[in-house]
Amino acid sequence: MPTRPARRTAAVALGLASALVLAACGNPSDEAATGAAATGSAAARANTGPDQKRVTTPTVDSIAAEVPEAIRRRGTLEIVNSPGSAGPLTFYATDNKTVIGVETDLAHLVAGVLGLEPRVHPASWENMFVGLDSGRYDVGIGNITVTEERKDKYDFASYREDHLAFQAKKGSGLKVTGPADVAGKRVAVSSGTNQEKLLVEWSEENVRAGRAPVDIKYFQHESDTYLALRSGRIDLHLGPNPTAAYRAATTGDTEVVGTYSGGGATLQGLIAATTKKDNGLVKALADALNEVIGNGTYAKVLKRWSLAGESVAKSEINPPGLPRTNK
Repeated sequence: MPTRPARRTAAVALGLASALVLAACGNPSDEAATGAAATGSAAARANTGPDQKRVTTPTVDSIAAEVPEAIRRRGTLEIVNSPGSAGPLTFYATDNKTVIGVETDLAHLVAGVLGLEPRVHPASWENMFVGLDSGRYDVGIGNITVTEERKDKYDFASYREDHLAFQAKKGSGLKVTGPADVAGKRVAVSSGTNQEKLLVEWSEENVRAGRAPVDIKYFQHESDTYLALRSGRIDLHLGPNPTAAYRAATTGDTEVVGTYSGGGATLQGLIAATTKKDNGLVKALADALNEVIGNGTYAKVLKRWSLAGESVAKSEINPPGLPRTNK
């Protein structure tokens, strides 16, 4: 999931980078986090029905002309994403078949600038990449993190920062800025994620510093995690920020009490539109994203889904990604 320095990252301790190297933010169904980094009003009003009344943007002919000829002739942009179990990334509307969420809205904006009809194809996380490799899909817009390893096979146009979030019961008074803040705390996390690696690293650092280790908890189901959080059986949950912020905004029973870059203390993780390497599409994607960033429709979409805090000032082609895991 998801490499981020900065604006919102409060004192990240040593060891964060190595903790987050392995699992690039990705499949939104891996975690349905919680929390509240954003204001609740936008998400609380979010339309989750099949009639989305999406934000739209006009075609820009000069950018549309950058699209490879075969795609222009076809007239469609074949977009793949992976619906998860919770908003706001990519999920199903109340009819249980229409794919909605921030990723889908942004995909429609990009297609609008390019003058193409957006065709969104839900697929499993693994099959997103299989479809990109085969050319079945033109672009993946589905919470895919830029990594150096993935850059061997794909080109990227960034559009969102990648953050992790600690969430607590609303009104807990907790704040997490580094390992000392979770010493002795009961913290839930999903097994096999980069969030787990972060927590294990911080626990080990606490022990070396003479502090209590983290009491790491694992739950099989998301509902069990939140029940434990509400009842006080755990103090914190660590997961992806988007779902954390959205849950806090829509339920009001949790809050985000600390956020961190999935890329570590020195690298801001980035989520990006992903296309097969050297297929000629990435420049058009980046220019389309920069168009919607500039005309304000991008900001409207992120605000709609309570993700304004993950906005980027500019879409970059193949920006630095999470380091290779074999180094």
